[in-house]
Amino acid sequence: MNIAIIGAGGKAGSLIAQEALARGHHVTAIVRRAASVANLSVNVLEKSLFDLTTEDLASFDAVIDAFNAPAGHEVQHQTSLAHLADLLANQPKTRLLVVGGAGSLYLDDALTLRVVDTPDFPDAYKPTASNMGEAFLKLRARPDVNWTYLSPAAMFIADGKRTGVYTLGRDRLLVNAEGNSTISYSDYAIAMIDEVEQGKHIRQRFTVVAD
Repeated sequence: MNIAIIGAGGKAGSLIAQEALARGHHVTAIVRRAASVANLSVNVLEKSLFDLTTEDLASFDAVIDAFNAPAGHEVQHQTSLAHLADLLANQPKTRLLVVGGAGSLYLDDALTLRVVDTPDFPDAYKPTASNMGEAFLKLRARPDVNWTYLSPAAMFIADGKRTGVYTLGRDRLLVNAEGNSTISYSDYAIAMIDEVEQGKHIRQRFTVVAD
């Protein structure tokens, strides 16, 4: 498949790119600085996400959004995803897959209490979680976009080991048999490329937790 990864120079994006390459996919890294992906054997489109056009993305089977807004500019989680959704509107052959957040997952069966709204949620992470949550709600309301949103577990571990084993869920925060809600970036990357290949969550959000 022909896959574009926005933010392929970041921690999550680079592992997703490596996973896609290992499976034989054709990968294009969309980054602001080509040097950030010098260690990857990929095509490179050196361009800001906000400068992308519909034509830039037209040839891809899947566009994976691994953009991470800088501190103090967390609202860009909303503006960036809205821009990508507009570019891919009414383009059914191109999927938009989003590296999402755990803060918008729910803790109750009625789907009324989000993780970000709990009293113990760290204040330092609220701007990111809140803006990502709002971006997800707006994306979910877009019937004209072929989207998928993948939320990690509560603890998203950059240097966690690759196991290749995970459990899938939908809109509720998952915990494993030990009561932990964790997923490594490596296993998350596996889940993301599994979804690219299998297409089981079209216009849906899903989540993963390590077994």
